[in-house]
Amino acid sequence: MAEPYDPADEGAEMAFERRMSYGDYLALDCILTAQRPLSDAPDEMLFIIQHQTSELWMKLMLHELDAARQAIAAGHTAPAMKGLARVSRIMEQLNSAWDVLRTMTPSDYTTFRAALGQSSGFQSLQYRLIEFALGNRNPAMIRPHAHDPASAEALEVELSRPSLYQVVLGHARSLGHDVPEAALAPARAPHVPSDRVRAMWEAVYRDPGRHWALYETAEKLVDLEDYFRRWRFNHVTTVERVIGFKRGTGGTGGVSYLKRMLEVELFPELWHVRTEL
Repeated sequence: MAEPYDPADEGAEMAFERRMSYGDYLALDCILTAQRPLSDAPDEMLFIIQHQTSELWMKLMLHELDAARQAIAAGHTAPAMKGLARVSRIMEQLNSAWDVLRTMTPSDYTTFRAALGQSSGFQSLQYRLIEFALGNRNPAMIRPHAHDPASAEALEVELSRPSLYQVVLGHARSLGHDVPEAALAPARAPHVPSDRVRAMWEAVYRDPGRHWALYETAEKLVDLEDYFRRWRFNHVTTVERVIGFKRGTGGTGGVSYLKRMLEVELFPELWHVRTEL
């Protein structure tokens, strides 16, 4: 019989009394003890982990979106493309996660729904920061965070910054394109579609070789919104599949509210210009 394999024979480190281990580096003692179900329902663990992992991915999204905005504002579009591509891949991960949650049936969910109280994904600070960063801005959405001054302040700070799309439009203007000043100022409302902005994108799309950096940036934005729309659609269908048309735990209309969100356009001119080409 062969001797049991010992990784130490090939140099693997096996003693960590005075060294940083994998678990130490990732703070797994904190992460893996952060799941605290409030009921005995088996599916509550799925529900908690689904939302906790989504929040971790959203934290990375915010990190990448911030870096992309800074790079584009400085005129460095090439490194920003990598970050925006990564954000789209993160959205792909978030979309795939709905497939796991959809294994929970309505009967499963009702066994612990009451334990959630008034808590709801509607109250996710990071999701709201992402929406504000992408341009879907509504100051009313700060109110669910008024009880936490730090969270409310983070949202106010985001509203005072140009959105990702505004940063891109500002970069286009710096290259000599016709972009109205009104489209560039930080706003507390969604971007208003502009014929001049659409005409600018039409010029870019009709001659991509001449305007390659802007053309590539535009397509990265379309990719991002494409995945974001899929995420919203998957959210709607998952909620309808699990709770039907009941109101959400946070008091929203549930499916009716989510369907309204499907109508939101983050970068409207990039979609409307396709009709003109």
